[in-house]
Amino acid sequence: MNPLRPLTDSTLPLLAGGYAWLPGRWQRTDKPVVRTRLLGKHAVALRGPDAVRFFYDEQHIKRQDALPDPVLATLFGHGAVHTLDGETHRVRKAMFLSLLTDPTGVGDLTGLAAQAWDDAAESWADTGGRVVLFDEASRILTRAVCRWTGIPLRDDEVTDVASDLVAMVDGFASPGPRHARARRARARREAWLAGLVERIRADASSAMPDSAAATVAAHRDAEGALLSPHDAAVELLNIIRPTVAVSWFIAFAAHALYRWPDHRERLVKESPAYTDAPGAYAEAFAHEVRRFYPFAPFVGGLAVSDLTWQGEPIPEGSMVLLDLYGQNHSEDLWQRPYVFDPNRFLQEPPQRDELIPQGGGDPVTGHRCPGEDIAVSLLQTLSLRLAHLEYDVPDQDLRIPLRRLPAKVRSGFVLDGVQRPAR
Repeated sequence: MNPLRPLTDSTLPLLAGGYAWLPGRWQRTDKPVVRTRLLGKHAVALRGPDAVRFFYDEQHIKRQDALPDPVLATLFGHGAVHTLDGETHRVRKAMFLSLLTDPTGVGDLTGLAAQAWDDAAESWADTGGRVVLFDEASRILTRAVCRWTGIPLRDDEVTDVASDLVAMVDGFASPGPRHARARRARARREAWLAGLVERIRADASSAMPDSAAATVAAHRDAEGALLSPHDAAVELLNIIRPTVAVSWFIAFAAHALYRWPDHRERLVKESPAYTDAPGAYAEAFAHEVRRFYPFAPFVGGLAVSDLTWQGEPIPEGSMVLLDLYGQNHSEDLWQRPYVFDPNRFLQEPPQRDELIPQGGGDPVTGHRCPGEDIAVSLLQTLSLRLAHLEYDVPDQDLRIPLRRLPAKVRSGFVLDGVQRPAR
């Protein structure tokens, strides 16, 4: 059988099937790849640690021209680091690595988020004790990351900025009103931050020294030129938007603590004081939330040349997909993959090319998300605070439809009767 025979386009089945679409295709093949068409282009899907290493090799896969406009116009932004390759990518990526992987910086951001959570939790009790956790988490993280980044933000701006940052993530893969909101949100925030970059360049003293805002405004590309105000704004958004996207994981953590309360008890037992530093179980819990719950379904690039993967041809220019959700639930890698079990990460730390909720590979040399350490640190710290918080869970819709991209707890996870935390 010709592996390159004409294939039916799967764009609509993907939108209808969501996270289940690609795993369902794996179940119908005994090949090491899944072949289909997306947006009219030949597509080949891979998964597994060896596939991760193959996918993140720039001699195999390129990012330039790989991302469709609906994704760039909402999630990443035109001109973003995600669209670059080679030396241009390495120079831009180095800026992100300097900002997002330094342990001191990660700790500072996590501390700001913890303080913002503590302040918000006290206000929840004072105002009746009923809140939507997803919405509150987005505002907490917006306050923290904007302060850490050096982006001025008034109290009366927090809700609007948080809503726009959430909208960019929520609408990237959904035609219709959510997508339209995402485009409008990106246009607003790119203009807002481009103006900030211009003010910093006109008066360097207006920025916090060594802040992310100052660093991005002063960054020069591989040819020594400053980024345009637009591109600098895009990259500032690529720092604050993914941080606020941890709101999805916070709501998933609440879902896990409610469904399996033994984990809540263990988190509290490990760190009995409200402000104790998270321990090994909190970190394992954070990794399992990221593995078990749906986040990114897959990532994609374009074949640089005619390639072969485990005997299967991949023609030059083909779209190549790395199946993130499928790999994180593969029986080849995980014992009882559809059971929520943080203990799996106490026995052995996650391997780089096995656990890939935010992509794989080496963040220093490849396209892996450089903010992954921040996501883990925020999730374990805020999950611990959530475990210590006293609240009720009223009747609500706690389903997480896998057809929705990106998936989320339908109710946003409502807390009721929140009690003031004991400091």
